Amino acid sequence: MTERAQKIAAKVEAFVRDAVVPYEADERCGGHGPADTLVHALREKARAAGVLTPHILPDGSHLTQRETAIVLRRSGLSPLGPLACNTAAPDEGNMYLLGKVASAEQKARFLDPLVAGAARSAFFMTEPAEDGGAGSDPSMMQTTCRLDGNHWVINGRKKFITGAEGASVGIVMAKSDDGACMFLVDLPDPAIRTTRVIDTIDSSMPGGHAEIDIVDLRVPADQMLGASGEGFKYAQIRLSPARLSHCMRWLGLAIRAQEIACDYANRRHAFGKPLIDHEGVGFMLADNLIDLQQAELMIDWCAGVLDIGSLGTAESSMAKVAVSEALFRVADRCVQAMGGTGVSGDTIVEQAFREIRAFRIYDGPSEVHRWSLAKKIKRDWKAAQA
Repeated sequence: MTERAQKIAAKVEAFVRDAVVPYEADERCGGHGPADTLVHALREKARAAGVLTPHILPDGSHLTQRETAIVLRRSGLSPLGPLACNTAAPDEGNMYLLGKVASAEQKARFLDPLVAGAARSAFFMTEPAEDGGAGSDPSMMQTTCRLDGNHWVINGRKKFITGAEGASVGIVMAKSDDGACMFLVDLPDPAIRTTRVIDTIDSSMPGGHAEIDIVDLRVPADQMLGASGEGFKYAQIRLSPARLSHCMRWLGLAIRAQEIACDYANRRHAFGKPLIDHEGVGFMLADNLIDLQQAELMIDWCAGVLDIGSLGTAESSMAKVAVSEALFRVADRCVQAMGGTGVSGDTIVEQAFREIRAFRIYDGPSEVHRWSLAKKIKRDWKAAQA
């Protein structure tokens, strides 16, 4: 690992542990995520500490994926850490996409405020299942766009749009006669209407997850990302790194849950000895060490694949399944080892369990990734027979 990444990661970890963790019980943390007032306050602290958007260097270049992994893992040590450091989803993935695809004018208008931590963003792709819309299968997209003079007119419904409430930048996916398209939009816009913010198992993302109606949204043609019909190609650019950065951040949270559970197991006594000395508890925490190490290695392997320029579609699917399921086992064992305290709000272990459980759905459920990998196995077998 490079010296620069190690130094950045150490600064991020010290900041999260010392400055962010005390805010975990702040009354501004709600069921639909932390309030923007808390996000802004924490980002000011991060800016002062020199750890705001640490994965993007002052010249606009990114750390490598392997370097990013150790930095984002440290930011994830608290549920509030990624928000404070500006490494959270969906902003981190949106910044990556815009850095790769947006024009110079689009970067100045939409990307720069995100990198500066002055704005939040939302990615409008997922649609209601009851409409037969896009979920794990983006080809089912029902939201449409049509060219009207020098504007595109967009209509449709979106669902589970993370952070839409309070966001300043939106990336909207719709389909034209050419295929999928992406648009950059300023938020709020009266044509983009939140019908409800959905109650979900997780609570770490500001703005929660919204259901949206888009009615005759007019977007200037120069706010399309790339060309009409190229939206899926751009989505692929974002896809693998975004999957992997989820793994990075939630690895940090699982490590923190393990720390808390280990401390509890060493302090708490039952039946004449510390819980750690009971094999039923000690072995669970030992298994956690194994899962955490395997998750770290899986992330580093996939990051290395991305760093050589590969899209890493299959590799990121494997990493996402392996890491999300390993970290869920870790969080589940931490809850179990801590008994009643584990299911209470007295520590962040209970929240870690909820957040990591949702991770098995976000960016594609495990079953979809396994199905995709099975298709690859079949393709590779056929190619070998030819």
